[in-house]
Amino acid sequence: MAYDIIIIGGGPAGLTAAIYARRYEMKTLVIAKEMGGQLANAPHVDNYPGLPDTSGFDIMKKIEEHAKKLKAETIDEEVVEIKEGFKVITREGHEYEAKAVVVATGTERRHLNVPGEKEFLGKGVSYCATCDGPLFRDAVVGVVGGSDSAAKEALLLAEYAKKVYIIYRRGKIRAEPATAHEVEANPKIEMVYNANVTKISGDAMVKSVELDTGKTLELEGLFIEIGGVPVGSLVEKLGCKLNERGEIEMDMECKTACPGIFAAGDVTPAWKQAVVAAGYGAVAAYSAYNYVKSLEAK
Repeated sequence: MAYDIIIIGGGPAGLTAAIYARRYEMKTLVIAKEMGGQLANAPHVDNYPGLPDTSGFDIMKKIEEHAKKLKAETIDEEVVEIKEGFKVITREGHEYEAKAVVVATGTERRHLNVPGEKEFLGKGVSYCATCDGPLFRDAVVGVVGGSDSAAKEALLLAEYAKKVYIIYRRGKIRAEPATAHEVEANPKIEMVYNANVTKISGDAMVKSVELDTGKTLELEGLFIEIGGVPVGSLVEKLGCKLNERGEIEMDMECKTACPGIFAAGDVTPAWKQAVVAAGYGAVAAYSAYNYVKSLEAK
């Protein structure tokens, strides 16, 4: 079946792109392994404009309903290949054709893969301090990771929590110098170096984490910030450029190095926030619309 625009990804970027594509009266299909993206897994979100203290699932449900109200088609399938033309192939063996493609596949969060991580997701385990930090006011929390992002999460959490542990497997965090100085100067933050979390324990909520040093930390929340893996490899063989992190390079109009392929959201170098992803989704849809119209004018 042929479409004007196929959008790969069902998170804030992909579904916002669908809303705008339909407003431009483009025949639109959204293909996603799971509608909602990473945001749907956030138990509490307090930084999405107009929807304070809302679950990520509820936010994404509203965006999905908006797209469907405008008659964007959605399919829960996993895209495994994009052929020149553009033909989009899914793992289920289906093939869809489009004049333009918006790639909004996001990232896959890296997990610790330790006992208790899945069980306590939303019950003390989080992957987003910006989303969930305010819920841990006057609590003791931990941040796993040593990147600049992990350090910034710790600083943000220190605004709410009474104590923040940074648990890192090496002997020094890799934060930017200015960020590292802020961490060192913050009396609420304590470094736990050369340690890995091996188990997360609790009852209804997280109560403690065990480390491979033999130490146990009593805490009420654990924020895992060990990076994400952008799902951008689908377009690499078509000539689209990826940066060293595997993100799809695009310009301010969401155009990639491949004419007819546009990128938006966490799969690009843009700031990893839902509202930013939604904004770029709108831009990508507009650019894709202009591209389709230019084809029709020839």
